[in-house]
Amino acid sequence: MGLAGAFFSFWRLLQILTLIPTLGMLAYFVNGFVSSNQLTPNYILILFITSVLAAAWAIATLFRRRSTRESAIFVSFIDFCFIGAFIASVVELRGIGNASCTNFTAGPIYLSLGPFGYFGQTSNSPFAVDVNKTCAMLKASFAFGIMNCIFFAITSFLLLFMKGKDRDDRKERVVHRHSHDSRRGHSRSGHSRHNSRRRYYV
Repeated sequence: MGLAGAFFSFWRLLQILTLIPTLGMLAYFVNGFVSSNQLTPNYILILFITSVLAAAWAIATLFRRRSTRESAIFVSFIDFCFIGAFIASVVELRGIGNASCTNFTAGPIYLSLGPFGYFGQTSNSPFAVDVNKTCAMLKASFAFGIMNCIFFAITSFLLLFMKGKDRDDRKERVVHRHSHDSRRGHSRSGHSRHNSRRRYYV
């Protein structure tokens, strides 16, 4: 597999290990909004959808390494697209970055969290029992989103490097085979001339 392939597998595993908790936590929020017949805010929904798609993509390309290597340019392009998707997701959720999870009782995120925030506390929703935990889950998802921007950038460039190395290896094999065939042809030609001289003298 080579060193580049081992690095690729390592970063893919990190992606999976950070994406699964992210989509799990965000699925909890999506379920809460659906159960309360409320629309899920964009800052949760965008990161949730991106995490689900990215996790499925990471798992598929990790366990199908041969086809991943053969289609390295395409896989690199999709990874690059996920960088953009995660950047958009993190920008949408950026409001949670300045929130205090020790006293999460104010701010635009708290007010827009439906059953998990202000509305939930005033209506005694079971989802708003511990708003500080809600804040911590959103902050963790936000952090994992930033991490995956970096992780997918690394795998995207690794795939381009692997593609370039494979191309160089193929060129080297072709040159070596051509050189070997040329030497063998030259040897056969010399042997043929030697035999013809022997027949002439006989």
